Amino acid sequence: MSATLPLASQNILIIGGARDIGFAIANAIHEAGATPVIGARDLVKAREAAERIPGARAVSIDITDEDSIVRALDEVGPLDHIVTTASAHHNVPVSQLDHDHVVSAFEAKVIGPMLLAKHAAKTVRPDGSLLLFSGVAAWNPSPGYAVMGITNGAVTYAVTHLAKELAPIRVNAISPGIIDSGSWDAMGDNAKHEFLEDSGRATLVGRVGRNDDITRAALWLLEGSFVTGETIHVDGGARIA
Repeated sequence: MSATLPLASQNILIIGGARDIGFAIANAIHEAGATPVIGARDLVKAREAAERIPGARAVSIDITDEDSIVRALDEVGPLDHIVTTASAHHNVPVSQLDHDHVVSAFEAKVIGPMLLAKHAAKTVRPDGSLLLFSGVAAWNPSPGYAVMGITNGAVTYAVTHLAKELAPIRVNAISPGIIDSGSWDAMGDNAKHEFLEDSGRATLVGRVGRNDDITRAALWLLEGSFVTGETIHVDGGARIA
């Protein structure tokens, strides 16, 4: 890789990097000169994803399991940055909440990243960073999405506290809107098209997001050595539309 590339010779762990937005970020990181380390609970899927990106590595990691975090960080060695896109959805009305599913959602979005920060402080270089993911549901309350909104909102508070405590390691978050990332493909072509069209009309820019909208923001935050404790909204203005 050319030394002129912005992330040349860096090692970056992407938890959730085996699919959708996570994989897009891993590929963009490779194109920026870094070595992506794709982390997923399913090591087979992590390896399959890594095989699609030249020079990428794979590691098994479950962000809801502290022992798994420790093992993975020991295995991959020193890192320049860590990105986590992990989530566990529980999108039901409040009247139908299930305790264990609520706990799982908080473990994936809040508790896990905090424990990741606990151990990453020893392996991420001082001028490196952690990049978490929030989401537009935190700012647009909607029936059936209380757990998603509350956990996403908690991520924003988490980055401010973690940024102060882990300094000079930087901690930031991206808050995406609806992104045509591949995660909606299971809806089927017609239902997906209708959903994305409706979602696009609910933004200020008249469209849903694309993976490259997110990857550009991610690369900017990884390179942005004077940005920490921030949540960057990449939602086409949906939260204020």
